[in-house]
Amino acid sequence: MRRTALATALVSSLALMACSPTTEPAPAPAQTASPTPGATATATPGETPTADVTPSGFEPREVAVLSNPWAMAFLPGTNQLLITQKSGELLLRDQESGATITVEGTPQVVDAGQGGFGDVVPGPTYEQDHTIYLSWVEQGDGGESGAVIGRARLESAGTTAQLVDLSVIWRQDKTTGNGHFSHRMAFSSDGTHLFVSSGDRQKMEPAQDLSTNLGKILRLNPDGSPADGNPFADRGGVSAEIWSYGHRNPLGIAFDADGNLWSSEMGPQGGDEINLIVEGRNYGWPRASNGSHYGGGEIPDHAPGDGFEPPKVWWTPSVSPGSLMIYSGDTFPQWQGDAFVGALSGQALIRVDLDGTEATKGDQWDMGQRIRDVAQGPDGSIWVIEDGGNGRLLELAPTV
Repeated sequence: MRRTALATALVSSLALMACSPTTEPAPAPAQTASPTPGATATATPGETPTADVTPSGFEPREVAVLSNPWAMAFLPGTNQLLITQKSGELLLRDQESGATITVEGTPQVVDAGQGGFGDVVPGPTYEQDHTIYLSWVEQGDGGESGAVIGRARLESAGTTAQLVDLSVIWRQDKTTGNGHFSHRMAFSSDGTHLFVSSGDRQKMEPAQDLSTNLGKILRLNPDGSPADGNPFADRGGVSAEIWSYGHRNPLGIAFDADGNLWSSEMGPQGGDEINLIVEGRNYGWPRASNGSHYGGGEIPDHAPGDGFEPPKVWWTPSVSPGSLMIYSGDTFPQWQGDAFVGALSGQALIRVDLDGTEATKGDQWDMGQRIRDVAQGPDGSIWVIEDGGNGRLLELAPTV
């Protein structure tokens, strides 16, 4: 919201590699020198940014090294942080002592391609009942798989923690392949609705099919049932879950202070997006995109009057947005209300300036590693986790 006084231009042009049909975008080629988190970037949608060396205003501090971390969530009213690891581990970290324990009672997950243990969020009544929500990929029949949402009660005492009464409350339609599960979650500010992103599973056309929950953003009750008043409820079945459609691989969803729902979405070869999610709208995939099919096949760009909701911000070449957080703290007051995106192939932390229902590109900090998730700490600090087998947990504290 408030404009940062930092200069706006890019650290360095990254050579980006597009994602393959079965994996997420590969890491960018090595830099010629060790990158320092701190240069900033801005560009209008689709521009290739240019170099700058302006200090960022924050310093990263390594807190821990993890094995393929995927998501994290601070637990309300505590000094604890939950972290999922893709292969199926759930970690509980005490922020004061630094002690980390493995939570027992986690589900069996399918760890293949982009699938595995996914998102974690505290329930809206966590401080009363310790309920948390988790997403993961489960096996189906005949080589099929799909994402699920589960909820459980987290019990911890001393050096032990466990999930109690874990149950699946929602299932993604199953299909073959190991990509584009999405399975991110966000609760509305009043806690009455759970929003879930469900990717197209690299099948494309299901995103336009209202008889499946693939390629959609869904609006559910906290128990996983379809919420009343959804735009396609009269069709019955999983159509009753759908809030918006025409999505490819939305890997971040978050509400701003005004109650607007935002999503970060991976495009194909280019065309990564930040979308304002509006009830009943069609976001175009695979019939419209500001990117191209892998191998160069053309897709019509978003255009006025095409019947599809266009992105508020987009990137070509790709940055591969893997997460989304909207900042509300006081530690970085100049960024209150802005969105922060973790970029995978872009190896960056990106700020998007939100102003009501509009968005523009802000800073882009070269982190030198794929950034998997971004979260806000209870004290207003910003936390990120790096992707991969030695992914670091970093706290970003303001420079003096």
